[in-house]
Amino acid sequence: MTHELNVLALVKDTERYIFLYDEESASALLRTLGQYASDKDLSFTWYDAAVLSQKVRRLKEEADAEAREQWSRQTTW
Repeated sequence: MTHELNVLALVKDTERYIFLYDEESASALLRTLGQYASDKDLSFTWYDAAVLSQKVRRLKEEADAEAREQWSRQTTW
């Protein structure tokens, strides 16, 4: 079994937000995005958090669908 690492990045002017996460830490990343959005010292907005959260969820759905497809191929007689 492979352990996949995901990279999520946002560039805003001279700032760069780069997040590395795996499937097990996706929910922690979603919480972090909310914390960053509520931090007034960062340029990271709630819109940024929403867009990146949507991307995390979409990647998880795609990975789940691929895993189901692989499992289906393995169990087909």
